[in-house]
Amino acid sequence: MTTTRWILGITGGISAYKTPELVRLLKKQGCDVRTVLSKGGEAFVTPLTLQAVSGDVVYSEIMSTDFEAGMGHIELARWAEGIIIAPLSANRLAALALGMADDLLTTLCLATRAPIFVAPAMNTKMWEHPATAQHINTLKARGITILGPAFGEQACGEIGLGRMLAPEEIVAGLFRSTAPSALTGKKVLITAGPTREMIDPVRYLSNRSSGKMGFALAKAAKDLGMEVTLISGPVSLTGPAGIKRIDVVSAKEMSVQVLAEVDKADIFISAAAVADYRPEQIAIQKLKKQQNTLALNLVKNPDILAAVAILPKRPFCVGFAAETHDLIQHAQKKLHDKNIDIIAMNDVSGQESGFDVDINALTVLTTEKTYSINKGSKYQVALSLWQIISECIDAKNKIKDPGSTDRQRNSSAELCD
Repeated sequence: MTTTRWILGITGGISAYKTPELVRLLKKQGCDVRTVLSKGGEAFVTPLTLQAVSGDVVYSEIMSTDFEAGMGHIELARWAEGIIIAPLSANRLAALALGMADDLLTTLCLATRAPIFVAPAMNTKMWEHPATAQHINTLKARGITILGPAFGEQACGEIGLGRMLAPEEIVAGLFRSTAPSALTGKKVLITAGPTREMIDPVRYLSNRSSGKMGFALAKAAKDLGMEVTLISGPVSLTGPAGIKRIDVVSAKEMSVQVLAEVDKADIFISAAAVADYRPEQIAIQKLKKQQNTLALNLVKNPDILAAVAILPKRPFCVGFAAETHDLIQHAQKKLHDKNIDIIAMNDVSGQESGFDVDINALTVLTTEKTYSINKGSKYQVALSLWQIISECIDAKNKIKDPGSTDRQRNSSAELCD
């Protein structure tokens, strides 16, 4: 995330209980977060909780003599590179739209030149009220970004629009709005899940891949504004809305579909756990248990990632390496042998991350750098990986066009003159 200094404003609403998690996720992205708590917000989340997760004091009183000794609200407004208000109540929405400065948060919004984002949260009838719609339109006209609200059941029991977005969705919205242009409008092709290589009509060779990491990458890409095609092996997951999904079973089927789609892709992520081998012959009928041993002749499956990487006009290529030992060495070898841009290595030797679970952690390697993505939900890990991909694409583009930096510098000089 290019914006790293955030003010998180918290107003009164039951969804304020989610804000410590939002602070944690922002800090996980490498951001500094300072929290501003309204009077209403204090009823739902304590300053001590926010201080613990942010590592900074919690601001609330504009008339605090210590804070204002050095015009604290102006300094805080200047410090911020972005302001996110979550939740934004109907009351504070009205104050923001009217340009009021009746508490520290609204004062900061008037005093800052940083971009402002809001995640509204209120009863669905309040959200549908014409006054609310007018206030939202006012904020949009000023360039304030509206994140949500979401549809669903509310604390009052009603169902409709008005729920605050989940913290992960808010972070994705902030990333999308502040992400480098390397991801803007890009078309991405992602493979996910296992493949099944049939032995007979009822048995097959496969692996433990659930497809969750690939699906998380697809959802994150969609949330970040990319056009997504997902090619999935057999999984029990419901695909993210708004993407093109192609279901396959075997490695050969996946290879055919990838090669049919890849010419339209700017980025290819090979997250599927493709079987390396398949039976040379598939029995027409179910094999019966007759002997103590059964010999299967196996032949190599097509290497999908390597085939894409050697295309004359290939996309930016990202591979995955699920390893149990000699982790970095195996990942580096795969990065080199397949001639790809990035390899994301995950340790699947334990039970806490990788296969069959909802969390993951990655070590991401390029030929120049090594990145670590700490353990988190697979969606959060996906967002972090997209950030790395964005940085790498930017770096690659600068190598292709070394004069771009000089042109930017000359342009800045002209502006200064």
